[in-house]
Amino acid sequence: MGILTSRALRALERFNSAYPWDHNAHYHRWILRQLPRRFGRALDVGSGSGDLARLLAGRAAAVKGIDADPVITARARELTPAGLPVTFTVADATADFPDETYDVITCVATVHHLPFTSSLTRFRRHLAPGGTLVIVGLARPRTPVDHFLGAVAVPANAAVGWLKNKGRRSPRPVSMTAPTRPEDMSYDDIVREARAVLPGARMRRRLFWRYTLVWRQG
Repeated sequence: MGILTSRALRALERFNSAYPWDHNAHYHRWILRQLPRRFGRALDVGSGSGDLARLLAGRAAAVKGIDADPVITARARELTPAGLPVTFTVADATADFPDETYDVITCVATVHHLPFTSSLTRFRRHLAPGGTLVIVGLARPRTPVDHFLGAVAVPANAAVGWLKNKGRRSPRPVSMTAPTRPEDMSYDDIVREARAVLPGARMRRRLFWRYTLVWRQG
C-alpha cells in the first residue's frame, strides 16, 4: 500500500479499529471448497483461536491444530465444543512438527513466520498420497500489480468491515489478537520457491493482501 499517503493510512487504521474483521477467516469457506467432502486426518499449522480447525472437523475424522502461542492455543481449547474431533497443541512448526501424515494440511497467515522453503518441504513430506495442502499467505508488495491490488483492497476492506459489523463499532475478533510480523518475501519470490518444491502448485494473488497456494500430493 505504498501509494497511499500517511494521512490516508492513519484514517484507514482508525476505521479498521472501529469496524474490524478477520481477513484470514474470509478465506475459510474458500479453503473448504478445495477439499474433499470427507477425509481422514487434518493438520492446521498456526491454528490460532481454532476457527478453521473447527470447520475442518465437520469433514475430518480427526484434526490437529498447532500454534507456537500458548495463550491463543488455550483460548482455542476453550472455544471448542466437547466431542468435536479436534486437539490443539502448543508447538513450533519448525522444531516440533507432528511426526504423522495427513490427508489435509492447512496453513493460514503463518508460513511467512517460518523458513519458507524448508516448511514447504516439511508439509510435502507429511502429506499422505492424494492429500491436499492449502496455504493462504502474505507477500511483501513490490511490483505495480501488487500495489494496484493493495489500493483496490483499501475501499473493499472498509466496505466489508462496515457490512460485517452492520455499521456498528465492534471489538477485535479473538482470531485477530495473536502477534504478527511483517512478510519479507515478494509474491514472485514465493511462486519461484514454491514451484521448485511443489511442482504444479496452483497459486494466485488475492484481495486483502493475501495469496493462495493449493497443491495435491501425487
